[in-house]
Amino acid sequence: MEPHVFDADLRAQFDAFLDEHRAALERCLVGLTEAEARASLVPSRTTLLGLVKHGEFIERVWFDEAVTCRSRAEIGIPATPDESFVLEDCDTIETVLAAYRRACADSRRAVASLGLDDVVRGNRRGPLPLRWVFLHMLRELAQHCGHADILREQVLAAR
Repeated sequence: MEPHVFDADLRAQFDAFLDEHRAALERCLVGLTEAEARASLVPSRTTLLGLVKHGEFIERVWFDEAVTCRSRAEIGIPATPDESFVLEDCDTIETVLAAYRRACADSRRAVASLGLDDVVRGNRRGPLPLRWVFLHMLRELAQHCGHADILREQVLAAR
């Protein structure tokens, strides 16, 4: 983390931590083959490629649906989190990473003019302060980065 982040205001710290976790999730695919990225190592639908695809979903849910009040159908994302892990034949490391990066960039733009105490109204839980959304995203990304670390370790050990 950049040294200036320690002295930054709370919003800048949230932005920096989110971006750090976003980058960590991206890195789980670095140097893997398509087969390794799709490897199913646990009973759930969780794969490394699926985790990044789910990352796009959560970006769209929390920084599009919650902010703009558009439905998931309007946004073009799955109806449920579980469905967001499903890999299509056309999903590749390149296409999933590109979609994830676009979603992250769109998220940054969507909240650029909002403050942490501003309320977003499009989430099923009801109105929430942006601060809550940032904390939720940090929690979710940290959890998925941990999953990705373990899966990547298993994939690399199998080589």
